[in-house]
This record gives sequence, C-alpha cells and structure tokens, in this order.
Amino acid sequence: MSEASGAGGAAGGRSAQLKHTGLRPGWTTGACATAATTAAYTALLTGDFPDPVTITLPKGQTPAFALAAEELGGERAMAGVVKDAGDDPDVTHGALVRSTVRRLSAGAGVVFRAGPGVGTVTRPGLPLDVGEPAVNPVPRQMMRDHVALVAERAGVAPDVEITISVDHGEEIARSTWNPRLGILGGLSILGTTGIVVPYSCSAWIDSIRRGVDVARAAGRTHVAGCTGSTSEKTVVAEYGLPEDALLDMGDFAGAVLKYVRRHPVDRLTICGGFAKLSKLAAGHLDLHSARSQVDKSFLAELARAGGASDALATEVATANTGLAALQLCAAAGVPLGDLVALTARDEALAVLRGAPVAVDVICIDRAGTVVGRSEVRAP
Repeated sequence: MSEASGAGGAAGGRSAQLKHTGLRPGWTTGACATAATTAAYTALLTGDFPDPVTITLPKGQTPAFALAAEELGGERAMAGVVKDAGDDPDVTHGALVRSTVRRLSAGAGVVFRAGPGVGTVTRPGLPLDVGEPAVNPVPRQMMRDHVALVAERAGVAPDVEITISVDHGEEIARSTWNPRLGILGGLSILGTTGIVVPYSCSAWIDSIRRGVDVARAAGRTHVAGCTGSTSEKTVVAEYGLPEDALLDMGDFAGAVLKYVRRHPVDRLTICGGFAKLSKLAAGHLDLHSARSQVDKSFLAELARAGGASDALATEVATANTGLAALQLCAAAGVPLGDLVALTARDEALAVLRGAPVAVDVICIDRAGTVVGRSEVRAP
C-alpha cells in the first residue's frame, strides 16, 4: 500500500504514525527465525553461510541480519540471530534465536520442531494444534517460502526439518503469558509482519491524535481504528478506505475514542482481534495483555444471552483462550463474535458521550477472517 497524503501534503496512516513517534522499529522472533533458517539451509546446500543474510518480509521489506552463531556438519546446519526489538520494551530483545536445519528424505516436506527455549502447545484454543511447537502460522509460512527459494536455486526439493530454539527462552517465557495459555517449555515464535512496532504509550497516543487530525484535514468522513496490520487489511478490503483514514490504534482504544469525541468524524469503524475486542466489550479501554485480560466469565454471560445452554456457558467460562470460547460457541450456533462486536460498539458509543460519530465494530481471527460484526449505530 502506498503512502497517501492529506491536506497540505501531510502523510497519514500506520507508517506516518510510526514516523511521528520517533521510535525505532525492530524485528519479530519470526523474522529472526526466518533469517536464521535461510542462512542455515543455504550453508547446508552450499557450504557457506550468507552473512548478513537478507530475507523478504510479508509486506516486501528486505532487511539484512548479521549472524551471531553458525555451525555446519554432516546433514545439518545451525545459524543464530540476535533479536533487535528496536525501541520496544520487548522481553525477547537481545535473545539469540537459533535455527537448525536437517535434511529429510524425499517427499517429507518442511517439518517444524521446538528446540530448547521454544514452547510446545498443550491446550486447545490457539492457532496451532496441541503438541505442535509454538511457531505461529505466519513465521512458519515465511520459513517455508524462504526454504523453497533456497532449494529452487540449488535445484533440490525442500525436504527439511527446522528446529527453532531460543537461548534462555524457558526463563524468558516466565515473564510472558505462555504458561497460562498452556505453552510450556519456552517462548512462542511470533509476528505477522516481521516488524516490531514500538509502543511508548505517550508517543503512540500522540501519533493516534495526529492520525485523526490528518484524516480530518484530508476530508475523510469515515476512519478506522485498527489493532494491527491484519485488521487494517480487513477494513481496507471491506470499505476501500485510503491509508490516511487508517488509525493504528494498537491497544489504545480509549485514546482513539476520547480524541474522536473531541474531534468528531462521521463514522468510526473499530476492527481487531476477537479477544482484544472482547476486552473493549467488557469496558476496558487499554487492550494490552499486561493491563487487561480476556474475561471468560463475561463471555459466558454474553453467550448465555445469545442462547447458550448452561453447560455451554460453563465451558466458555473455563475455556483456555478467547478463541477457544469463540470456537465452542460457533460449534453450537451461538453468535458470540457478533455479540462481542455489538457490545464493544455500545461501549465505544458510551465513551463518545453523544458525539456525532456513528460506530461499527468488526471482530476477526488471527487469519483475518471476520468472526463477528455489529451494525453501524449513531448516538
């Protein structure tokens, strides 16, 4: 997506917000694992480690990563990259992410393993099956794509086992929510864009305000507050909004609503992950996992209001994650996604306090599929 310009040439949208904060972005564990995997597989096939190793991220950026560790012997090779989270206070900043690539027999494809410091999924409700290494779907696809490119250049089939490990990852994971989610033994390998967007609360909230100002100056009457890049793609697909009408809300739903209350636009769409927006529905304005949690008892009451039986409501209240609760309700024909979207919309309208702004809410899953939505409602 190209950067759009508003009145007076002022740029808007996600990239302009990041530039406005003055904060330096970094790289996700998924990007680091992809770089390490690319280097290791290249060395396995050619005998030489590319250093630095360049990869292509989902949005086309081509960062280069220096190798911090490398080892080649027999049928396997290992490369390691130190994660740089930029100016984000990420607990994995400085962690050494390693990838060990081993040849497999013809037709085996690409197989992922959890090495030391990478967790294993032990409960349902996550985007990975129980027993799988905690390497999320987008990083897996990035690694598959890069392995395929390296294999194509060498004229071989990409049949390999990729084992991702993180030095001291099990210790670092104790500072995350992984143990509570049933991800045991270490960290998750995460990232949907490959880029860590730094969140200084004051700087990011200021950037949200600037985003609203730019949208208004450009004459936009419909803006969207998005929790991330996947929800941003969703609202563009749904409504064709230009970049300067997109607000990178992140976790700061309250910042968007309070500023739009004072500087109204005709319509505000709020789009984000189901779990995050269930927090807004429950009355939380800061959606960060360190400051608000998914309230499964609240979801159970919504489900009950939507026709769930007592037994189903009990299952929802004890579900491992918000996604698990959503899946339970979907299987029973209870529209929990729509109920969360509707309740989040009404909470947003309450914060707007009668400001002349119509609101609708869209809930998505991790793949960007719409799992709930509300109708547009004016105050």
